[in-house]
Amino acid sequence: MAQPTETRRGPEPPDISEKGGMKNGQPQRSDARLFMQFLAFGGCENTQPLVDAVRNTDVAGVLYEDVNDPRGVALLTLSEDPNFFLDRVRPVLNGPLFRPLVQKPEYTMLGRTYSLGYEPDLVDVLLQRPRRTVLNPDWKWALWYPLRRSGKFAQLPADEQRVILAEHGAIGMSYGVADFAHDIRLACHGLDKDDNDFVVGLIGKDLYPLSSIVQTMRK
Repeated sequence: MAQPTETRRGPEPPDISEKGGMKNGQPQRSDARLFMQFLAFGGCENTQPLVDAVRNTDVAGVLYEDVNDPRGVALLTLSEDPNFFLDRVRPVLNGPLFRPLVQKPEYTMLGRTYSLGYEPDLVDVLLQRPRRTVLNPDWKWALWYPLRRSGKFAQLPADEQRVILAEHGAIGMSYGVADFAHDIRLACHGLDKDDNDFVVGLIGKDLYPLSSIVQTMRK
């Protein structure tokens, strides 16, 4: 008679879904996220052909002119599917208009939207609001930069971390309500060559408020 063998149960798979607050009495969950990629280039003397090239391929994105480089441009593209950057964006960048440009890899950024766990409308936060923000033609100014949380912040008690994050959130909301600045925050863990944690985008009608909110956050 065979003896039953005792099997050891393996670890439970982690829940990697994005989570929001309660909606219609149910907790919100989503496996959809929006990826954004920022690529900078030099050597562009005429931006209009690049604009036309991106528009004609139906790639969702924004072409920026670099205020600090008279021949500098940057292309921001976005999609829920990261394969999009290989299948759709890469051929455009290897095309005749982008190929002669000089890429600036030190400015390359790739990140994904994420939730904090209490969002009242999770889908809007993850997918819709970021699209509305970066594609708004009235908000033509943008600051994009990587961010890494300091070790000192990580060592703070959870309550103190929440206070700091709440203060920064209140500052961001006040600038947004006034239509001064609208922020995009992306997680980039493992996606950044310098091992940064986040990509931050500040979008607005004018440049000064974007600089002002950074100054206020750092006080």
